[in-house]
Amino acid sequence: MVDTLVTNGTVVTQNDAREVLQDGTVAIHDGEIVAVGPTAEVTDRYDADEVVDASDHLVLPGLINAHTHVSDILFRGCWGDDRTLFDWLYNVKRPGVAAMDADDHRVAAELYCLEAIKSGMTTFVENDAEMTWEEWDEIETKLDTYDRSGIRSVYARGFMDQPVDDGYRSMVAEFTTKEPGVEHPDPENYVVETEAGLDEVASLIEQYHGTAEGRREIWIAPVVVEGMTKEGLQKSYALAERHDVMTTTHVSESQLQEQGRALSSVEYLSNIDYLGEHALLAHCIHISERDARILAATDTRVSHNLIANLFLGSGLAPLDALRNHGVTTCVSTDNASCSDTVNLLKDAQYATLTHRGANADSGVVSTQAALDMVTRDAARAMRKGDALGSLETGKRADVILLDADRPHMTPVRDAVSAVIHQAQGHEVDTVICDGDIVMRDGVVTTLDESSILQRARETATAVIERSGLDSLADHDR
Repeated sequence: MVDTLVTNGTVVTQNDAREVLQDGTVAIHDGEIVAVGPTAEVTDRYDADEVVDASDHLVLPGLINAHTHVSDILFRGCWGDDRTLFDWLYNVKRPGVAAMDADDHRVAAELYCLEAIKSGMTTFVENDAEMTWEEWDEIETKLDTYDRSGIRSVYARGFMDQPVDDGYRSMVAEFTTKEPGVEHPDPENYVVETEAGLDEVASLIEQYHGTAEGRREIWIAPVVVEGMTKEGLQKSYALAERHDVMTTTHVSESQLQEQGRALSSVEYLSNIDYLGEHALLAHCIHISERDARILAATDTRVSHNLIANLFLGSGLAPLDALRNHGVTTCVSTDNASCSDTVNLLKDAQYATLTHRGANADSGVVSTQAALDMVTRDAARAMRKGDALGSLETGKRADVILLDADRPHMTPVRDAVSAVIHQAQGHEVDTVICDGDIVMRDGVVTTLDESSILQRARETATAVIERSGLDSLADHDR
């Protein structure tokens, strides 16, 4: 007897052989996959408390989003067009998040989790780069919401310890003077003394890591290389090693971040011993072949945040070079306010098509590679490859069902191709995380959709007015 059988589906296992079972079944017990195989064989071996009929469905491992920001989901569509990274950061995102209280963060987290589940995401890594050092209530509110949602979350606590100097203040002022109607927070609000910051992150790890029935992790997140002291970066990596977690940071997202450096950001991080299997770097757009070799040699992982980078005109990361050198690379959604949806299938499709066009090579990023980068490669990027990212015996039971009985999904000749090039994300109608059904027949069982949508509209309007972001609407576009 097992808890659940997902039967009669086209099972895209994402195992090492990338097997696809045309009439397959997944057996689940105590949150673990105990069998994957032909329906007749598995159902003959097991009875179940619940049977989920996956006829006319594609069955896949839950999607994994290894780099995202949650709270600014309330500001998507909020006059971010025609803005570069720092224009958007200092004039839209940071002022908006600074105006949020704990209740606002709860609503944003609920909306994020709702959308994530409905698009097939079962794991996400939140890089909380804009939370100041007095906001414990806001953090606890978020963590409570993620727990209630029923999916896996990593809360990566943002950390900056580089004192604000006149040069940095001047740079921020050059961007913010453009928007006098916006309430701009003081840059000092985000800086903490090195040991105090490390102590707080360690406290979060000790209090919350491994809770939510094992579905929660806590990481440390140096926000940007230039916002950190050498000591802060080194001690962040040491903390991650000590607690067997990850450290994650934004690297080379803008050309401005590489200007005036004696070494590239990647080479600098290598020289100070920040790189390694406990480091997940986001973006890595303006890097060289040498940088890619360094990342591969140190087994450092990279999150490719394509759509957000395209939206802000930041550039195109050399995904082909990273993969050719053997760097574990995943595709992530980044900010919902500059990629505008929480939809990894869309991002995966963009990843394969954009790089094919940019390289004038239709095979540079294969369809299979695109699916890998939101499943098994994303799991390895988080050091969770032994537990997540594929449908195999012994792995955690994170399973999603896509309804293939749709006009745009007809016919399905190749399941992987259909997932990447035909599916749009809204075909997901059943989501299982750690063996528990969190969405059934398109209805999220852990969150109240209609209530969340109404409160999100009201909350977004209130925060936009409170922060002065509504003044941006006066610009001619």
